[in-house]
Amino acid sequence: MSGGRGQRTRDPAAQPERTRFAWRRTTLTFAVAVALAVRGVLYGSGGASPVEAAAAAGGVLAWLAFLALAHRRIAAMAADRPAAAGPGVVQAAVLCTLAMAMVGVVLLW
Repeated sequence: MSGGRGQRTRDPAAQPERTRFAWRRTTLTFAVAVALAVRGVLYGSGGASPVEAAAAAGGVLAWLAFLALAHRRIAAMAADRPAAAGPGVVQAAVLCTLAMAMVGVVLLW
C-alpha cells in the first residue's frame, strides 16, 4: 500500500504476526532437535551412558523453558501495540539455545 507523496504505509499487524510465527517455528525446530537427541540416546549404539541421559534430560528441560518463554512472548504479541522483548526474555532465549548447543556437544563428543 502507498500513502500520499510516495510514502509507504506499513500494515501494523504484519510485523507482530511474523514475529509470532517466528517464535512458533523456533519452538518447533527446538522440539525436533530435542526429539532427535533423545532418540539418539535411547536407540544409539551401545546403550545410553549416564552422561548422555543427563544431557538429553537437560535438552528436554531447556526446551520446556523455551516453550514457556515463547508462549509468554506469543501472548504478548497479541496486543495492539506489543512491547519490545525485554533483556530478560532475550537472555533467557540465549541461555536455552546455549544449553541445547551444549547438549549437542555432549552427545556428539
